Amino acid sequence: MAGSGGGPQGGSLRTYPALPVWVVEDHQDVLPFIYRAIGSKHLPGSNITFVHLDSHPDLLIPVNMPADTVYDKEALFSELSIENWIMPAVYAGHISQVVWLHPPWAQQISEGKHSFLIGKDISTTTIRVTGTDNYFLSDGLYVPADQLENQKPLNLHVILINPTEASDNCEENGEVASAKRLKLSTDDTASTASASSSVAPDLHYNTPNVKKKEVQNTSALNKGETLSECSASSSLRNSESPIRDVVTDVCQVLQKGDAYVLDIDLDFFSVKNPFKEMYTQTEYELLQELYSFKKPHRNATEEGLLDCVENRVHQLEDLEAAFADLCDSDDEETLQKWASYPGMKPLVQLVHSLKTRMESPDYEMVHQAGLTCDYVELPHHVSTEEEIEGLIKSIKVLLKDTPKPTLVTIARSTSNQG
Repeated sequence: MAGSGGGPQGGSLRTYPALPVWVVEDHQDVLPFIYRAIGSKHLPGSNITFVHLDSHPDLLIPVNMPADTVYDKEALFSELSIENWIMPAVYAGHISQVVWLHPPWAQQISEGKHSFLIGKDISTTTIRVTGTDNYFLSDGLYVPADQLENQKPLNLHVILINPTEASDNCEENGEVASAKRLKLSTDDTASTASASSSVAPDLHYNTPNVKKKEVQNTSALNKGETLSECSASSSLRNSESPIRDVVTDVCQVLQKGDAYVLDIDLDFFSVKNPFKEMYTQTEYELLQELYSFKKPHRNATEEGLLDCVENRVHQLEDLEAAFADLCDSDDEETLQKWASYPGMKPLVQLVHSLKTRMESPDYEMVHQAGLTCDYVELPHHVSTEEEIEGLIKSIKVLLKDTPKPTLVTIARSTSNQG
C-alpha cells in the first residue's frame, strides 16, 4: 500500500535504511523532525496521514498567529506549544488526515470521523476552521467556510483504544517488558530510542512550559514498574472498541494517504492534570465557574455558532485582561472593578483564597489554568500497572498489524507540571 515505509509506490520518495524514532520532551518539538523528513524527500510534501496516540488531541491553533507564519519554519516553531502544533502543518498542506487514538479517560472530541476545512480567516488573517465540535468552539476557532481562503480539507478520525486483557493461557515466554522500555533517557543532552533506528545527534530538550488546554505528565511511566506483555491472542476488557476493529479502521485510513507518521505521547498510558495539584479543590471549582463555556444548541444555525464564538472570545478577552490587571495590582479596588463584569463574581473568592496561601500569586499561571476549564476537564488518570499493561498490549496488536510508518515521533511529556 502507499506509505509503507516511505511513501507512494514508484520510488519517488527516499527510504530510510532504518526506521527513525525521534524522542523529545515537549510534544511540539517533534514537528521540526517531520519537516526535515519532508525536506529530505523521505516524506511527501502533502497527503500525509498522522497517527496520533495521546491523552490530548493537540489540535488547537495559535489564536493570534498570522496564517502566513506557516511558510517561515523558524518563526512557526517559535509560536507553537504542546496543544497547537499539528493544525499549522495541516494548513501548510502537509497533513491531510489525522487519526487521534485516545485512551478511555480522554474525551475532548467526540468519536467518529470529522471532515472540515482549515484556512486563513479573511478578516483576521489567522488560521481558523469550519469544525463545529466544542473543542474548536470553546477556543473561538470556528468560522463559516465563506470566510476562509486558502482552504485545506482535513479528515479527523477519533478512535478509542481500550486496554486489552491477557487471556488465561497467555504465556510470558520471555516477552516480559518493563516500563523502563518506555522510560526514555533523561540526559540533559538529546537522545533518541529505537531498537532499529537511526540516532539523532542533535535532538535537544527545551525548557518545559505550561500552556493552556494541555498540560501533560506521565509520571506513572517513569517509576520502572515491571509490566508483562503477552501474545496478540487476548480477550478484551471492554468490547466497545475491540482492538482488531481499530486496526481495520486505521488501515483503511492509511490507504488514503501517501505516507504516514506514527506519533506517540507517553501520557497516552497515564496522565495528570497538574493544576489539580497546584490549586485547592475550591479554587479549581471557581476557575471552572469563571471559564465555563456555554455550548450552542444541538442544532445551532451558522448564526448561532457565530454568536457562541463571539461571546466566548469576549469572555476570554475579559478574563485575560482581568488577570493581567491583577498581575500589576491585586488590591481590592482592582478586584472589585473586575468582579462587576458579568460572570466575574467568583473572581473575588478565588483571589482571596490564593492570597491566603501565597504571598504573590502567579496570576498568569492562574489564567492558563482557567483556560483548561471550559466544557471538559483536562484528562487526569494515574493508571494502575494493569491498565498500562493492557494499553501496551493493545498498541502491540495495533503496531503488529498496521504497515510500517515512515518515521516515529515520541513525546515523553514528563516535565510539564509548571
